[in-house]
Amino acid sequence: MSIKQWPVTEQPREKLINQGAHSLSDAELLAIFLRTGVKGKSAVDLGRDMVRHFGDIRGVMRANISELCVIPGLGETKYVQLQAALEMGRRYLAVEIQRGDILDSPQATREYLCLKLGHLSYEVFACLFLDNQHQIIRFEEMFRGTIDGANVYPRDIVKRVLELNAKAVIFAHNHPSGIAEPSQADRALTERLQRALDLLEIRVLDHFIIGDGQPVSFAELGLL
Repeated sequence: MSIKQWPVTEQPREKLINQGAHSLSDAELLAIFLRTGVKGKSAVDLGRDMVRHFGDIRGVMRANISELCVIPGLGETKYVQLQAALEMGRRYLAVEIQRGDILDSPQATREYLCLKLGHLSYEVFACLFLDNQHQIIRFEEMFRGTIDGANVYPRDIVKRVLELNAKAVIFAHNHPSGIAEPSQADRALTERLQRALDLLEIRVLDHFIIGDGQPVSFAELGLL
């Protein structure tokens, strides 16, 4: 059955308008993005196929072009559109957290870091450099590694802090495995970085680990 034949209140587009985007399932959101289905399947059916194939919405967003095109009805155009939508989300959240004190928008900060690092298959250690009002000066990927880890050098972070005249930092790195629990190595590294920056009177506000689900905050765990 075509989506147009569904009750109006159940059609994803009308549901979004009347109830808000949060009321839609992952498949329904994808259906709005896809706009049309394929022979024998509605756009919602196709959205369900995507979620089923990749495990969840995160898996869909992480798929590369060859992986996405395995799904019948998807091709290069849909991949390009999906990447554009992701980048718009990243830029929106970047503007959102740059408008004021970063501590006033913790959820936007988490969502931004998830969009920047959550889709990567290799490990990245990144920094949010902040001024004395806790507004963002710059976000930078400082170190890249493999799925097994990244080499992080405190001297390089100290050098960049001085170059940008930053007064505070937030660290973030991803766990491509999806398990966002801080390892002993993560804790030891954070302590080393904190000691190095303490000498310059630079505050370490937090260290987020990005995996599946909500990022884990060192500050909330009492590890800072």
